[in-house]
Amino acid sequence: MTIGKSNRQFRKKGRKQKADPFLKKVWYDVKAPNIFRETQIGKTCVNPTGGGKTSEQQLDKRMFEVSLGDLNKDERKAYMQFKFRVEHVSGTNCFTNFYGMRLTNDKVQSLVVKYHTLIEAVVNVKTTDGYTVRIFCIGFTKKDRNQVKKTCYAQSSQVREIRRRMVNIMIKESNCTLKELTLKLISESVPKEITKQCQSVFPLQNVYLRKMKVLKTPKVDVDTILKLHGFETKKKKETGKKVNRKKKRGGNKKKKN
Repeated sequence: MTIGKSNRQFRKKGRKQKADPFLKKVWYDVKAPNIFRETQIGKTCVNPTGGGKTSEQQLDKRMFEVSLGDLNKDERKAYMQFKFRVEHVSGTNCFTNFYGMRLTNDKVQSLVVKYHTLIEAVVNVKTTDGYTVRIFCIGFTKKDRNQVKKTCYAQSSQVREIRRRMVNIMIKESNCTLKELTLKLISESVPKEITKQCQSVFPLQNVYLRKMKVLKTPKVDVDTILKLHGFETKKKKETGKKVNRKKKRGGNKKKKN
């Protein structure tokens, strides 16, 4: 033992264990509109009310992306990713609305083929209920059945004509509400119409609406959001009681001589 050192044993100070931050979180159910088979998207967590912000304010405008294969329980359409945004919070439920759609990267990459012409079209449209939407369309030329030639390229004039018809069909089909436009995306009726209308110019294959995003949204009432989720809201008409007005008795007017 060296001189000048004490015999006391010092205890090492242990570090404080940090509490799990997820224990304080509040969990909410995320609901999709009732046009899909599966309306329960999943769950999301948020910090409890505090610091000048309520949990409802923190959840407002939160985005979720779900595959159409999970929403409609159809694995064949798993390549379509739908985007939803929270519009209203009630209790422990977050009611969302459609906010966009895109094809997965592996699906788009599988469509690209050599010796074919790729044709794309983009258009901004406005629905009847006030939503401004941008739609992207993609298509590829198709070989004839008995074609011997290796390549299948379209002329520039044919590409312009096909693109013009794509834009016109997308504008025509979007002259509806956002709910009806979402149903057209699910059924893929717009690409089928484009393939049919462009057949006389040049045969097409693998025509898809590659992407769709909402640019501007109008002010939406809570009742309209609840109607999308199957809730009926009846507005009571204000009825007032009839009031019998008393006739004013006029004074005796003196006749002028």
